[in-house]
Amino acid sequence: MKFKSIEKKAEGKFITRFDINYETEDGQDKKYEIISRKKDISTFEELHGDEPDAVVLIMHSPDGKRVLVNKEFRMAPGMWVYNFPAGLIDPGEDADTAAARELKEETGLDLISIEDRIGLSYSAVGFSNEMNVCVVGVCDGEIRQSDSSFEEIEAAWYTKEEVRELLKTERFAARTQAYLYMWSRE
Repeated sequence: MKFKSIEKKAEGKFITRFDINYETEDGQDKKYEIISRKKDISTFEELHGDEPDAVVLIMHSPDGKRVLVNKEFRMAPGMWVYNFPAGLIDPGEDADTAAARELKEETGLDLISIEDRIGLSYSAVGFSNEMNVCVVGVCDGEIRQSDSSFEEIEAAWYTKEEVRELLKTERFAARTQAYLYMWSRE
């Protein structure tokens, strides 16, 4: 693959759409459409980043027997989808601060401890360069409705048995589905 250029096509409030122009190994010109959290990208190197755009929260109950999962109405598929709490990292925040804020905003729960951080990963590598960091920890408190009228979220605790049943019938974000499958089989 030989990179040729990148063109900004449309800029929204949260994402920008670009066309990446390149040449294949057999000499064909190709165009690849992506979306990005970055507003301006003009070089191949600028496609890559070293800082996460968002945080994903993999939270367990203090006794370790339950996992926190959001059921959220997502506009892209037009339906309810199970996902871990997550959100953008605001300017000036680090991932840990964003994790505590997003957890409180989406679920009403308090972040008790961070046990691990899983390195950078992509949200949707097939069409976006958005990067996440997964924060693994423990939270507690009373679940309450999201404090945003723009998000329809129903947070709940699930046991391994309950997760195994959900996996049979419900739609999930891929990373959440993969983690929950492995966790529920332990």
